[in-house]
Amino acid sequence: MLLFGIIYTVILLLIGIDQWIKLWAIANLQGQPSRSFLPIGDFDWMHLTYTENTGAAFSMLSGSRVFLIVFPLLMILICVILMHRLYQKHRWMLIALPLTIAGGIGNLIDRIFRGGAVVDYLDLQLFDFAIFNFADCCVSVGVVMVIFCILFLEKEEAAPQKLPLAKPLPYARQCAELPDAQPLPEAELLPEAEPLSELTGTETEENDV
Repeated sequence: MLLFGIIYTVILLLIGIDQWIKLWAIANLQGQPSRSFLPIGDFDWMHLTYTENTGAAFSMLSGSRVFLIVFPLLMILICVILMHRLYQKHRWMLIALPLTIAGGIGNLIDRIFRGGAVVDYLDLQLFDFAIFNFADCCVSVGVVMVIFCILFLEKEEAAPQKLPLAKPLPYARQCAELPDAQPLPEAELLPEAEPLSELTGTETEENDV
């Protein structure tokens, strides 16, 4: 199907961007001091700071490598199944779930092939926040879209209204009681039908032919 061919191409593209940035971060940020990133005038809102996270968000479950591989893998499979089954009814899933899938796979690659550690490099300076990466951004945007669409865009289908049960009406009796009603003639007052004429011999021969 062309639609899902495009979607999976976008997912692969997002995964490739995530892995390329992580390789760049390993080559250019590892062992280096934090540096400013895209400052707005004198406003220093983001730094590039290399770190490796062996846990989940905010370093939770650090060291639980098996769980942090199996659980995201199950969530990714669930997202893929939901995307295929519900996309016709919920079109927003074609944006939200591919973002979630791509981000989940991006970090899952790190946990499998980089010793269980996820490479993080985006260090927000606005407030105290965990260092994150591009894959985390994809997952966060996808999850927020899912929650927003469920809460605000999904419309409950109106429950079908049941029609009142039909009541049997004594139609014939009621019509007879109406002043303008014309009652049907009694059967015995109807003229008798004329008997069918017998077929002549010629007609019989023609019918036989």
